[in-house]
Amino acid sequence: VVSSSGEELQLQDEESIARGLQKRDPEAWDGIYEEYFPRVYRYIALRVGDKTEAEDLAGQVFLKALESISSFKWRGVPVSAWLFRIAHNQVIDYRRTTKTKLHLPLDESLVSNDADPALEAERNLDINQVVQAVGQLTQAQRDVIELRFAGELSTAEVAKVLGKSQGAVKVMQHSALAALRRKLSSGRNHEKEI
Repeated sequence: VVSSSGEELQLQDEESIARGLQKRDPEAWDGIYEEYFPRVYRYIALRVGDKTEAEDLAGQVFLKALESISSFKWRGVPVSAWLFRIAHNQVIDYRRTTKTKLHLPLDESLVSNDADPALEAERNLDINQVVQAVGQLTQAQRDVIELRFAGELSTAEVAKVLGKSQGAVKVMQHSALAALRRKLSSGRNHEKEI
């Protein structure tokens, strides 16, 4: 539980970061890039399914942020919500122009080189099943899951990005996880029958 004074301190820190970004302070930009680039990249990679495209798009998010920082107005919204809103819009633009389907290549870094081949194959199958199950969720459910788990945003940050209440985000996350559980369970039961 965060006290109101803790929340005020966090908002003051966010406002200070926003001011540094607006002044084009290199340290502020380095800090925000270091903190958020990996999270923005993971969020975009999950949405577009192509590592190279995700790297390019994540870089474009920070370029757009730099280009638009002069019009940024501090309204008590975390900088992360602003960045992920830009990332969300980048993904939408990308999908409009490429009309691609979600296909996430397996990340070899998830598997160690000395892993048992049987365990490695099982892990790859599990990753594919999760990606396919996420692809079957509603768009709103996918947005929440991708922002919460790939983007590592808090419920409050997801609510700001999506323009929803925290309660609505919690309900969407709960229903999305329940739907994923059902889809993954039915997939496993189907495999056992075969």
